Amino acid sequence: MRKPVTPSPFAKGTTNRFGRSSLGHGFSASNSNARVSPPYQPAKAPAAAGQQNPANMGLNSERSRGMMVERLRNQGIQDPRVLNALMAVPRHLFVDQGLASRAYEDAALPIGYGQTISQPWVVARMISAVCQNRAPAKVLEIGAGCGYQAAVLAQLVNEVHTIERVRGLYELARTHLRTLKLINRIRLSFGDGMKGLPDLAPFDAIVVAAAGIEIPQALLEQLSPGGRLIAPEGAAAQRLVLVERVGAASWHREELESVRFVPLRAGTQP
Repeated sequence: MRKPVTPSPFAKGTTNRFGRSSLGHGFSASNSNARVSPPYQPAKAPAAAGQQNPANMGLNSERSRGMMVERLRNQGIQDPRVLNALMAVPRHLFVDQGLASRAYEDAALPIGYGQTISQPWVVARMISAVCQNRAPAKVLEIGAGCGYQAAVLAQLVNEVHTIERVRGLYELARTHLRTLKLINRIRLSFGDGMKGLPDLAPFDAIVVAAAGIEIPQALLEQLSPGGRLIAPEGAAAQRLVLVERVGAASWHREELESVRFVPLRAGTQP
């Protein structure tokens, strides 16, 4: 389904139209930033004697990460660049130590402040969509969270910019990216993601990790010609939306899978 994108009538000054101070009705850390209907997974054969369940394997196990990547491949993620990037980033380092044994499950996990680290399938799907048949050189991420998706993007893209509006998560992402020696490769900003980074625009791709009623016009205008933006859109019912800039003042959009993300909010949270 493709149709022109019209400018948002409330790109500015609409703090309360993008959610409340909590995750909102029907949202929780276990079901947000994830696909509503998970991709089909073939039934698994019983584990052989002595074989470990992936969730119980070593926390920094390369094998666990490899199994996650293979599962994503079976679920339709085919871009080898994206799969290699996911293989390169230790997801368990981005979650609380108490949840590290679940890091390679296909699930969103809480990271504090009412936010989640996105489901691996969602991260792979969104990055694959903006990179399909192209190699973006400059990408903007809205909603750094704990820094995981930015770390994956940095394996594919030379210049990654990411914004986080929650001060505590901004500090958490900075710590994680510093630990992995990525802090000098990823430009992390504290600010209002709905405004983007106009002084650094245009961007070849924009990835938005929170759902607004509509995609802010300010972000659409920061796409380069031919650039792509992917974002969840909607309130109770949300879908991933892929937008491509096709002219100075024209965009085309395509609606993808049903998802559920935390709300996109204006402003910053100390």
